[in-house]
Amino acid sequence: MAESGAGKSRSPRIGVVDIGSNSIRLVVFDRLSRAPWPLFNEKVLCGLGRGLEASGELNKNGVQMAISNLERFVRLAEGMDVGNLDMVATAAVRDADNGAAFVQEAERRCQRKIRIISGEEEARLSALGVASGMPETSGIMGDLGGGSLELVRLTRGEPGRHVTLPIGPLRLMDIADGDRDKARKAVDQYLEKLDWLAESKGGDFYPVGGAWRTLARIHMEQVHYPLHVIHAYTISRRAAEELARVISRLGRRSLASIRGVPRRRLDSLPLAALVLERVLRLARPERVNFSAYGLREGLIFDRLSPAEQRKDPLFEAAHDLALLDGRFGSQGARLKAWLTPLFEAKESPAAARLRLAVCEISDIAWREHPDYRAEQAFMRILRLPIGGLDHHERVFAAVAIAQRYGFEGELPGMESMLRLLSDQDRRDADLLGLGLRLAYSLAAAPALLDRTALVRSGSRLTLNLPKGEEAMFGEAVQRRLEALGRALDLPIGTATLTNRRAG
Repeated sequence: MAESGAGKSRSPRIGVVDIGSNSIRLVVFDRLSRAPWPLFNEKVLCGLGRGLEASGELNKNGVQMAISNLERFVRLAEGMDVGNLDMVATAAVRDADNGAAFVQEAERRCQRKIRIISGEEEARLSALGVASGMPETSGIMGDLGGGSLELVRLTRGEPGRHVTLPIGPLRLMDIADGDRDKARKAVDQYLEKLDWLAESKGGDFYPVGGAWRTLARIHMEQVHYPLHVIHAYTISRRAAEELARVISRLGRRSLASIRGVPRRRLDSLPLAALVLERVLRLARPERVNFSAYGLREGLIFDRLSPAEQRKDPLFEAAHDLALLDGRFGSQGARLKAWLTPLFEAKESPAAARLRLAVCEISDIAWREHPDYRAEQAFMRILRLPIGGLDHHERVFAAVAIAQRYGFEGELPGMESMLRLLSDQDRRDADLLGLGLRLAYSLAAAPALLDRTALVRSGSRLTLNLPKGEEAMFGEAVQRRLEALGRALDLPIGTATLTNRRAG
C-alpha cells in the first residue's frame, strides 16, 4: 500500500526570531525536520546597530521599533500554533552596553526568553545552515550581518576554524565616515591576521546575508541569468571580485539606478561589496556559491539528531511533496527501479540521486488543468524553496517533469533555462520524462508496474506484460512507448511473460 500523509504524526511548527544588527526577522517552519518548509517569513529593518561603534549603545529609535515588532512576531507565532519559538540576538545586542537591558525589556514585553549568542556560536550555526542546504560543502562560509562578519572553514559539511569580526556595514559606516580607503584599511586590518583564510585557496566561498544576496541579484540582472533563485547561484571568483569592486565605488544615485537594489540598502551595499572584495582577495576561492540558508536554518539543523542530519534534504523534500501532493504517496523508488533499464550502467551516484528525486515528485501536478499541467509543474519545480540541489539540477528536474506531463513545443522561459544544461543532460531529462509518462499511462497506480518491465537489450526496447493482461497495452501506451523508442533511437516491441511476474 502506498504511504499516505493522512494521519501521519507530524511534529509541531517551529519558529525562529533572529534579532540582528540591521533587521529582525520571524521565520516559521512547518515542523522540525531535515527539509522544513517555510510557512511564514517577515523582516523589519530596525537598525539596532546604527551608531553603535561611536556610542557603544543600541540605536534608540531602533530599540523602540524592535521591541514593538518583537511583540507582534510573538503574537503571530502564537496564532500560527508554533510549538517552539527560538529567539536569538546577535552582534549588536551582545556588543552594546545596553544590550542586556534591551533583552530584559523585550523579554518582559514578549513574555519569552531571548538568547544572546556568542560570535563563535553565531559562526557555527550559520555554517551549519549553509551545510544543511548544500550537503558535503567544502570551502569558506562568510555570513555578513549589519554588525559583524562570521567566517568558517567547512570540510565536507563540517565546521572547522572560525572567527567573528566587527566589520559589518553598519559598523564600517561609523568607522569610515564615508571614506572608502579608511573602510578598506579597517577591513584588511582584521582579515590579514587570519593566516588560515589565506591558506584556504581553492574550494568555494559561500556568502550568506541580505546584502550579499543583493549582489547576486545585481549580477543575475547584468548577465540576464534566466533562473532568479539565489540559493546555489554560482559565479567565478573573478566575476564576483569585479562586481564587488564596481559596487563598492558607487554612490547612492548610481546605486539607485541599478535594477534590483532596494532603497534600504543604498548606504550599506557599497561597504558590503567592499568586504566581499577583500575576503575574496585573500581567500582566492575557485567559485562563489551564494546560499539562502544561514543562521536560522542552522538553528533548526542543530536540533536534529545525528541520524536526521545525515539524511538527504533533496529526497526528504521530494518525499514530503509526494505525500502531500501525489495521488499515490511515495512511489519514487518503485518508478526509479522500473526506469533503470533506460539509463546506462555507468550512471553517476549524483545522477541516480537526482533521478530518484524526480521520480518521487512526478505526480505533483495532477490537480492542475490538463492543458496547463506541464507549464505549472515546470515553473513550480524551478522555484521550489528547497535545498540540496544546484541550478543545473533544478532545470533538469523541471524539464523532466514537463516532459512527463506531455509538453509540446516550448514552455514560457524554457529556451533560456536550457542553456544551463548540456546537450546530454537535456537528452537524459527528456528520456526520464518520457519514461515517466509511459509508466503513468501503463499503470495509473504505480504499484501495477511491478507486473510489467522495460527491457533494453542490444538494439531493441521491449515492454514486457503479464500473460492474460495484454489489454493493458492500449493506444496511449503504444504512442508513449514509440516516443521513448525515438528518444533512444531504438525500435520497440512488446512481449508477454508467462506464469511469473515481470522484471
